[in-house]
Amino acid sequence: MSATLDLVPCYKVKGKVDSMLIGELAQTVGLDSQTIRFYERQGVLPEPQRSANGYRVYDNTSISRLRFIRSAQTAGLTLAQITGVVDLRDHGQDPCTHVTNLLSTKLDAVRSRQAELRVLEAELERLIERGAHLDPADCTDADVCSILASPGSPGLRQGHPPQ
Repeated sequence: MSATLDLVPCYKVKGKVDSMLIGELAQTVGLDSQTIRFYERQGVLPEPQRSANGYRVYDNTSISRLRFIRSAQTAGLTLAQITGVVDLRDHGQDPCTHVTNLLSTKLDAVRSRQAELRVLEAELERLIERGAHLDPADCTDADVCSILASPGSPGLRQGHPPQ
């Protein structure tokens, strides 16, 4: 029984790779092969060329695109937003203004969330302090835990109003 082996050549020229298979690409960019296939299905990474035996064959543009995707995700962009940016570039438009708007919106959301977290932090500190002044024996079944019970509940120790 004889078998034919269809190998895809991989040439390195001055640190550049002319072509590589999905496993080599995955290793190069530090992603799983399934993630690369997912990006292809989502349209954020173009379908690669195929060898005669059907193997995906990638080049340096795939490396650049995957690094861009990871960088954009690190900046907090969703895959849908990244796809929009890539679509602009693929259609010959400069996406930088669009990216700036996306990042500004993301920064506003982060700042809003930080403000919410500061309010939560203050509330947690208040509850912890309140717990330091409560006697667990004063908890009632109705209160479950007097630390989290409403301030007027009977579980509060006399002389220690809630803070």
